[in-house]
Amino acid sequence: MPGNGLVAWPSRVSARETLDRLLKALAARQITVFARIDHAAGAASVGLALRPTDVVIFGNPKGGTALMQDHQSVGIDLPLKALVFEDADGKAWLAHNDPAWIAQRHGLGSASAAAVKAMTALLDSIAKATVA
Repeated sequence: MPGNGLVAWPSRVSARETLDRLLKALAARQITVFARIDHAAGAASVGLALRPTDVVIFGNPKGGTALMQDHQSVGIDLPLKALVFEDADGKAWLAHNDPAWIAQRHGLGSASAAAVKAMTALLDSIAKATVA
């Protein structure tokens, strides 16, 4: 699953528990959850099967605005998103975009470096709390 700016973390618990832990980790850090998309429920609503697949859209305007002030196009990748899913072997995963990849994609300058570094540290912290 590596490449294309995607960071994937194997989880030690089920997809459902991984999602619950993610939401708790975000709440503990007072990060706003803007939306949760349950792709499996969407698939079921049209008679199709899909293993657990949830996207959580979250963020903090303080961090994201600095990046958009550098290049507004980064707004297509913000707020941040995390994907919790179960693979074909029944293993749960947490995945998110690498902030460094987002910065490179949008040609962010050195003025955004501190914000990108902080965002990376935050995502690492959230992921570690979620998949442990």
